Amino acid sequence: MNAPIKPGSKADRDALRQEMTAAGCATADIAIEMRTRYRMRPREAWRHAHGWTLQETADRISQAGDRGPGESVAADASLVGKWEKWPAPSSRRPSLPVLFAAAKAFGCRVVDLLDLADRRSLPETDLRVISSQPGGAEESQALAAPKPQPPAPEPAGSALVHLSADESATWAQWAEGSNVGDIAIEQLMAGTRALAADYLVSDPVTLFVRTRTLRDRVFSLLEGHQYPRQTADLYVAAGYLCGLLAWMSSDLGHLRDADTQGRTAWLCAELSGHNDLRAWALSTRSKVAFWDGRLRDAINYARRGSTYRSTGSAHVLLACQEADAWSKLGAASEAMAAVTRAADARHTLAGEDDVGGIFSCPPARQGNYAAAVQLRVGQAAEALRSADNALALLIVQPVRAYGTEAQIHISQAAAHLATGEAEGALEALTPVLSLPPDHRLAPVTQRLNELSAVMGRPNTAGTAAIGLRAAIDEFCVDSAARHLALSPREGSA
Repeated sequence: MNAPIKPGSKADRDALRQEMTAAGCATADIAIEMRTRYRMRPREAWRHAHGWTLQETADRISQAGDRGPGESVAADASLVGKWEKWPAPSSRRPSLPVLFAAAKAFGCRVVDLLDLADRRSLPETDLRVISSQPGGAEESQALAAPKPQPPAPEPAGSALVHLSADESATWAQWAEGSNVGDIAIEQLMAGTRALAADYLVSDPVTLFVRTRTLRDRVFSLLEGHQYPRQTADLYVAAGYLCGLLAWMSSDLGHLRDADTQGRTAWLCAELSGHNDLRAWALSTRSKVAFWDGRLRDAINYARRGSTYRSTGSAHVLLACQEADAWSKLGAASEAMAAVTRAADARHTLAGEDDVGGIFSCPPARQGNYAAAVQLRVGQAAEALRSADNALALLIVQPVRAYGTEAQIHISQAAAHLATGEAEGALEALTPVLSLPPDHRLAPVTQRLNELSAVMGRPNTAGTAAIGLRAAIDEFCVDSAARHLALSPREGSA
């Protein structure tokens, strides 16, 4: 039994083209159907209407544009792909010679290769040249700039009034159209919340793919037209998804990429004017800066995030992150003052977290930060109490975040070592060392390596410490970041 043809696949496109050709449809009709059915850009639709690959199209455009020095067009498969996607991000605007050569290759008019989005993005001078060309086959031959045409006379009197009304009516038709509905936006946010929650308990690499796919859907919608309030909602969804990708990239050891995602999340927050997203985007950037060793940046991002009035637990986490960075710098008083601000923010919480999951700071997560800070400022006994309390809180949470739980156990172990209890450290780390490789995130392995370095000091030497260091070394070698680096690249053989 033959497998069903996947909609939009090459086999599906080939079958459509063959069926329409057999029915006597012209290539232009096939291109229109391709655009409508598969939501293609005009130039891509014409290519598929002919059944050409990107390289075949590049060869034909180069041949059609070969008219001599200064006018020739040199195309390759990559350029054709970028010309097709323009004006989307990471694309390239086709020049006038390219458009005329493509029209000649496809056997159509230049205007057939443009839609409204293209016209809005083309320079006015290019539009005037295109509009001045004659229709039909003559246009595809006109690669050279045409002779200037005398301007059409401006309308006057009643004709001017009627024309102005027609222009307003045309604009109104466009303005009331939208490529997304309120239910669709609600579904996108629901998907975003699900991903943010799943990240606490799922493998990061698998979830990264799902998050990127949803982000691309939102980006694609933003390239179209919708009501301003819907545009703002889409920017909010895009910002949270980029923030989630930033968090994942950082946890997988790719801090530079995480910083790029964080900047895009912040841009979306600014474009949407959404204060909750602003706070969480800056929290994400603080996190990335901390693990990248840019501790002053981490503090500044956290403080800046705290200036935005937001609902939920963003201010709790921002204060925790500031405390974390201060303690790493050795500024004990500033660190403990930030811990106190986190506790105050907990008592004055207003409302629920809009997204939740990784974009929330429940009490157990707050306790994890407190324990780490107390350890760094030399308060081992208080750190042990904070870690014990955080684990008790984590057990009763609806979702137990394995990354947070692992770091709490590491703080427990460090506190035991600080008080000379190597056996207690071994017991505390047993759940951590049993984590599967895909859950061994960069913050966990980094904190374990820091703990291993402490165990190398003379005052912590001993049989238990030596065995524990060996177990940590073996654990960190087989990590999530290493599995990602060794995974086959997309499109490889």
